[in-house]
Amino acid sequence: MAFQIAKEKGLVLRQEYLEMVRRVVVKVGSAVLTTSKGLNFTVLDNLAEELTFLSKSGREVILVSSGAVAAGRKKLELTSPSLTLREKQAAAAVGQSSLMGSYEDVFEQRGQKVAQVLLTHDDLSHRDRYLNIRNTMFTLFEWGILPIINENDTVSVKELRFGDNDTLGAMVTNLIDADMLICLTDVDGLYTGNPCNDPAASLVNTIVNVDDTVEKMAGNLCGSSLGTGGMRSKILAAKMVSARGGCSFIGPGREPGILRRLFAGEPVGTFFLPNQEKLQNRKHWIAYTLRPKGFLVLDNGACQALTTKGKSLLPSGITEVRGRFGVGDPVHCLDGDGRVIAAGLVNYDSVEITRIQGVHTSKIESVIGYKDSDEVIHRDNLVIL
Repeated sequence: MAFQIAKEKGLVLRQEYLEMVRRVVVKVGSAVLTTSKGLNFTVLDNLAEELTFLSKSGREVILVSSGAVAAGRKKLELTSPSLTLREKQAAAAVGQSSLMGSYEDVFEQRGQKVAQVLLTHDDLSHRDRYLNIRNTMFTLFEWGILPIINENDTVSVKELRFGDNDTLGAMVTNLIDADMLICLTDVDGLYTGNPCNDPAASLVNTIVNVDDTVEKMAGNLCGSSLGTGGMRSKILAAKMVSARGGCSFIGPGREPGILRRLFAGEPVGTFFLPNQEKLQNRKHWIAYTLRPKGFLVLDNGACQALTTKGKSLLPSGITEVRGRFGVGDPVHCLDGDGRVIAAGLVNYDSVEITRIQGVHTSKIESVIGYKDSDEVIHRDNLVIL
């Protein structure tokens, strides 16, 4: 299959990349960290052992951790199977301190200092705050401290949420120019079919690129508490990291020594190779961190100009404007069938673009009274998706 390569060649390639990894983000989810009784302290201890091993091997390490809500539920003795949003946020407020306290205990036993960093999507959407967070991470690395990152569940609302910690892990990986994202979960990796009912299903060791075939493999799970959406988010996180030139790994987080085995070259989990052509940091931020505040529907000529000729978006190629947005806001460009083809930052607001859509650049000033730019989106602020 085009998306994967022979096991032997894949293991050689993954080992070549692993030997070059100097900065790594490890994401571990609630399915691994918690049980019905609260935090799984055996897993926490194993995780601290593994990450300390990576740190002492000369690598810079960040941990992206779930578990605050689960820890809070245990501490508050909340037995209801479902909680409202405000109840989850309150449980996270109680549980976050317990979670960090547990991490401090297990890492302190190994002589490793840790720091807590709580983020919302809004923190990464503003370029100045994005860069401030990046500088903080690098300072912590200089001090030999391992950052532990979680979403700030207590203050996050729908507009500020990452959606899942896989996305957060991918964004942090790209934020600090890490070489690798490791997603530790409760499954062995990606399978060619569902191993519960397909005897021919096999573990995919190495994936070259994330295409539609790979994304559909998200449902090939057996005996996992992880839903299809959960595995899909991990695959999309790997796609985000690959676009910036990093590699990713999905593997079993409850197995003792899993990271030692991975870096020793054992055929564990599923490894994602990086794209050969990588997006520069700012364009990756536009494409994968910013959320669109509106949409521009383009005609066939404009779609071709953007995707095959590397052109800027001119008003003449726009057929419809959707949503309300201002100058400099992020938007997505759609083709006639509604498929997203590009992301970019606009030079005019939605009202102005509605007035100049389909108009030649020479007539912009006569329509809206001024002209700051010929382009609605300049190619320097445009990313093809």
